[in-house]
Amino acid sequence: MPCGFIVLKSGVTRDEAEIEQDCVALIRERIGPIAAFKTALTAKRLPKTRSGKILRGTMQKIADQEPWNMPATIDDPAILDEIKIVLNARGIGVKN
Repeated sequence: MPCGFIVLKSGVTRDEAEIEQDCVALIRERIGPIAAFKTALTAKRLPKTRSGKILRGTMQKIADQEPWNMPATIDDPAILDEIKIVLNARGIGVKN
């Protein structure tokens, strides 16, 4: 299932759920319903390497409940725990 993470700028006062719905609607409008994009999640920050690349593969493995290893180049390992919390709050990546 396609899933997008949103990091809000500081000072944003709009409701996170409203922003997530607007993002889903915008993607479906611009790309079309074929994109099947239905889930946007708001996170405080995204896991990145020291060079600034987002660890999309690791995030996908966490969401898909697949085994993963802590990347040696990660800038802040605590961010992966934050991503787990965001996913689990929506029932994604939770073992039943």
